[in-house]
Amino acid sequence: MPLQVGTTKLRFFMEHNPPPRHRRSIRLPGYNYAQAGIYFVTICTLGRECLFGAIEEAGAEDADLLLSEFGEVAWKCWQEIPSHFPRVELDSFVVMPNHVHGILIFDEKEITLAESQPDLTLETFGRPVPESLPTVIRSYKSATTQRINSYRETPGQKVWQRNYYEQIIRNDEVDAHSAIYCQ
Repeated sequence: MPLQVGTTKLRFFMEHNPPPRHRRSIRLPGYNYAQAGIYFVTICTLGRECLFGAIEEAGAEDADLLLSEFGEVAWKCWQEIPSHFPRVELDSFVVMPNHVHGILIFDEKEITLAESQPDLTLETFGRPVPESLPTVIRSYKSATTQRINSYRETPGQKVWQRNYYEQIIRNDEVDAHSAIYCQ
């Protein structure tokens, strides 16, 4: 029996379409990322493309990063975080050629709705938690992406990898370790 065009397309699709992969979250299950705390964050560019500058090597220990205009955008947007999220204070921060490291301190001054109601502290798709770490990082990535794409005249192009790395800093030892990346 000869195959029909529609059947061929369906058969090809079924044979060459593996099941979707489900990414495992690296977030701490059940942890309230809106609560007061200190977070060490690393965010990488898409494909680890060196958008933010280049290392000028004067010697192994004297190397400097020469920021590109996109690196300047990454720096400025990070500095603007507290103006959008008053509970968040900035600590150490560094821009590298293809990623950024930073330490964010979520202050205890204000108790937010997200902190006072436990059922609102778990972020799900389409339901972000106000003033939480994921919301701050999402805002930062969005702002830098929009500005960089404006400079490049490439609306809608991705700048960042899908996720980010975060470490909850629980004591001075970890704080000191994390600050090493940012100096």
